[in-house]
Parts: sequence; C-alpha cells; structure tokens
Amino acid sequence: MTRTEPADGPYAVLDRAHLGGPVRELPGGPGKPCSYVVTGYDAARAALADPRLSKDTGAFFAARPSGRDLHPALSRSMLATDPPAHTRLRALVTGAFSRGAVARLRPRIQRLTDALLDRWPAPGQGDVDVVEALAGPLPVAVVCELLGVPEEDRTAVRRWSDELFAAGRPDTIDAASHAVAAYMARLIDAKRRHPGTTLLDDLVAARDGEDRLGEDELVSLACLLLVAGHETTTNLLANAFLALLLHPEAHARLVAAPAQLPRVLDELLRFDSPVATATFRHATQPLTLAGTDITAGSPVLVAIGAANRDPRRFEAAERLDLDRDASGQLAFGHGVHRCVGAQLARAEAEIALGSVLTRFPGCRLAVPVQELRWRATRLMRGPAVLPVSV
Repeated sequence: MTRTEPADGPYAVLDRAHLGGPVRELPGGPGKPCSYVVTGYDAARAALADPRLSKDTGAFFAARPSGRDLHPALSRSMLATDPPAHTRLRALVTGAFSRGAVARLRPRIQRLTDALLDRWPAPGQGDVDVVEALAGPLPVAVVCELLGVPEEDRTAVRRWSDELFAAGRPDTIDAASHAVAAYMARLIDAKRRHPGTTLLDDLVAARDGEDRLGEDELVSLACLLLVAGHETTTNLLANAFLALLLHPEAHARLVAAPAQLPRVLDELLRFDSPVATATFRHATQPLTLAGTDITAGSPVLVAIGAANRDPRRFEAAERLDLDRDASGQLAFGHGVHRCVGAQLARAEAEIALGSVLTRFPGCRLAVPVQELRWRATRLMRGPAVLPVSV
C-alpha cells in the first residue's frame, strides 16, 4: 500500500504544526482517552528519555481489547518493555552492534553493495529503482547474514517485513506477524541442531546455556532484530539519496568529495528522518511536558520527523545544509531506547551512498518528485519506489 505526498509536501504540514506548540492534545473517541503528539525538539528529546512515559504496552492494550491478532513476539518485544527487563534484553545484543563489531562488518557490507551495483545499468543505458535495487536488499542481506537467515529465505523475510508496516490493513499486519514469528521459531530450532557463529546462535546459547532468555523472549528478540535491523536503514538510504537528487549542489559536492559522507550523515538523517513517529508510549502518571499537562493512561506519540524540523532548534530547518551541525538529530531516538543498531545503519549508509556517488555520479530522478509513491505507514517514512536515471 502506497500514498502520494500532500501538494505542498509533508514538512510544510509539519511546519504549520509547530505553530501550535511543541505538544498538542488530540481528543479521544467515545470511551477512549485523549492522546498527545509531541512535535517540538526539546519536548521530543525529553519525552524519549522520560521513564514516566512507558513503552510497556502489554497492560495498556490488555485493558483495551482491539480484536487484533498480532503475534505476541511482535507486540511484546524489547521495544515494548521498560527497564529493568529492557536493560537485560538489550545487554544481550549490544556487543553485536558496537563500533568494533560494525567495523569488522564493513568489508562485507562493501562487497554486498558492490554486488548489487554491478547489476545496475551502465551510465546512460537506463533507469533503476533504488529501493528495489539497493536500499531494500542491502540492509536485508546484512541483517540476515548477522542472524544466519539462509539466502533463499530472504525474499519472504523482506515481504513479511513490508507487510508488518501496511497501515490500514490490520489483517495483513497480523498475518505477517505470525509468519515472521513462526519462521524465526523454526530457524532457532535449526540453530539448536546445527550451531553456528551468528548473533542468533549466541542468543540461543544464552537461552539454553545461561538460561537468561525465556523461549518467548528469544523468539521475540530474534523477530525484532530481523525486522528493525533493516526497515529503518532502507528508508534512510532512500530518503538520503532522494534528498541529494533534489539538491544538485549538495549532490555535486559529495560526488566530488564522498569522504565527507560520515560528517554530513546527521544532516541527511535530520532533513528527512527514516522514522516519522517513535513507537508507542503511554503516561503511567500525570506529568507536564513543555507546559502541557498529560493525564495518566494517555498515549503519547513522539513525532521524530517533526522534531528534527523544529525551527527553534535548527535554523532554516526546511533547508538541507551540509555544513550544519546536526549531531543532535533524533532519527535514532534518544535515551535508553535509542536504536541499538544505529552504528550499523550509519555504516551501511556511508558505504552504500558513497559507492553510488562514486560509481554513478550522474544519477538524476527519473520522474517528477510529485509522482513518487510513499509507503503508507505511520511509523516509517520512505519512498516505496525511487526511479533514477543512471
């Protein structure tokens, strides 16, 4: 499922939202509490780190049956827990995404990138969909190799992952959640029979050897790593490349000096954040955020894409400025729930974008930007297709 952008673009809408204040109250339906949307940068940063805004959704949704059939492995993952449970689960995977671990992965990421770009048409010989030919398959390949997912299963994995974010199609989302959970349970069983050296093997050992993971926790953590390990990066690659194509001076600058990519990546992340809205939070007690009183039990949505465009934090926020210090951007979140795979995502972006700029410096958008189709999902932001003339 896809959608088109508003006539004046999504960020024009968000710019107007900032005029209404950093936190806005939305009325609830019959019998439902009101909710709050956080669009201001300072308020968003505070909300992302506030322990009074819980991510433990189990009790919240248990008291509000929705009739949904989302598999518990997806609905009660590490993303939906608070410390100390979250701290224990996160500690099991942090090492696999450290700077040192990611540095060791970079040569493999480069080889995977080169293999994908080898399939692109020669310059002047045709168009290519950057999402289908690079931004989608590269992160999938990286996280699948990290977890030990066989190559022949990766097409299905990517399809299920896409379906998990199919806004407006609850039956599709629920079915995909069961498919992913069942697949990961089978893969875990296979790892027990034939142990290897992947991250998933390490997690199985933690479950079976040290008994630090329950079986449900193991399946849930594996599903989260599989899905979250590539969805954000796919949108990061597509959004960043599109931003450069729409800003020829910035594109030409990085073509001439691709070594600048690591330094300017924060600005690309800020300018068009791959995560539009952070995952669900709810207030466990009354609190005040940026002068707005939030009642206990209310859902709180942190609009990361809006916060990264807050003109009170970033001057001329609507402008892509490669000289801007955007190191405070919130694209990977903030606080204890900050994306554990941020270093890996940055490495993939640096390698993939740098390789395209070097090998295909003359790329241009093959259709008017108004004709691009975007993924229809509240959480993520990225084009469904990105046709480029090579």
